[in-house]
Amino acid sequence: MKIEVINKGHQPLPAYATPQSAGMDLRANIDAPIVLKPMERRLIPTGLYIALPQGYEAQVRPRSGLALKKGITVLNAPGTIDADYRGEIGVVLINLSTEDFTVNDGERIAQMVIARHETADFIEVETLDETERGAGGYGHTGKD
Repeated sequence: MKIEVINKGHQPLPAYATPQSAGMDLRANIDAPIVLKPMERRLIPTGLYIALPQGYEAQVRPRSGLALKKGITVLNAPGTIDADYRGEIGVVLINLSTEDFTVNDGERIAQMVIARHETADFIEVETLDETERGAGGYGHTGKD
């Protein structure tokens, strides 16, 4: 699949690290380091603008290493970039650790996955079909 991209930043374009990678790293495109205090969130620019084909989205997800080692994650994970969005891709990072975290220019801050999606038409009805689970809520599997 070909995706048109404008790179107004100074970082390389996202690329797959290995042939079987699902996501591509997104990098911070900033003029000066940004310090995230504990529980602070910031929108980090990437300098990237994309045009996705209809029926696709780009999902912005946390990087597992940053989450595990530093407590840094994407707040609205996965963030969705719609096919008709033409603005700059930004990453909403939050620091869930107890220590300051510095985002440096060029740092890999998130990963982006391109995914196909369906469009649904809701049809209002009076009843739904019966299932074994029924109306059981979160954690309701019948197991202790």
